[in-house]
Amino acid sequence: MLIIPRCFNVCLRLYTPNQLTVQVLYSLLSMSSQLEKPVNTEVKPAEDSWRLNYVTGNLFSCPEDEALAHCISEDCRMGAGIAVMFKNKFKGVAELKEQKKLTGQCAVLQRDGRFVYYLITKKKASQKPIYDSLRQSLEDMKSHCVLNGVKRISMPRIGCGLDRLRWERVSEMLDQVFRHTNVSITVYSLPEKAETTVMKENMRR
Repeated sequence: MLIIPRCFNVCLRLYTPNQLTVQVLYSLLSMSSQLEKPVNTEVKPAEDSWRLNYVTGNLFSCPEDEALAHCISEDCRMGAGIAVMFKNKFKGVAELKEQKKLTGQCAVLQRDGRFVYYLITKKKASQKPIYDSLRQSLEDMKSHCVLNGVKRISMPRIGCGLDRLRWERVSEMLDQVFRHTNVSITVYSLPEKAETTVMKENMRR
């Protein structure tokens, strides 16, 4: 038995039988077409904003709201290369040692509203890092970035100065670690002559 909704009783007083039949069919067809329309339930993920940018210039001239990163050893000596400049600018050697980070981890200082990351890539300052320890420390830094909403990091060509790693492999590693994040990284390089001068000035004595 066909049950006519109460709302159609009103139609009985407004339309002739033929008009009523047409109106009812029209209403039913309209309802059917609405039900047949596909509903898009697909949730599109937000696009990653990961980028690897290159700049020629002084790393410490980067925007003050960007995090900084570089590589050090477990003993936190920072006696050569750009590590000397980090130590002089941000101090905090005792604070870093208190964190007791091991090779493959990342120590962190907070200075003037931004984070400064110290990637622990080797046990002693006199040693050379390996790619695995660098990757592990980058993964640790990424976790901290994600938890703390860090979106931009400036760094030198990490591991490729005195530590002698190859930038081709390091840059590929950065892409693999940060590819699905919203973190962008800017790599600073000094002009060749200036870089040579700085390296000589900061060599271990």
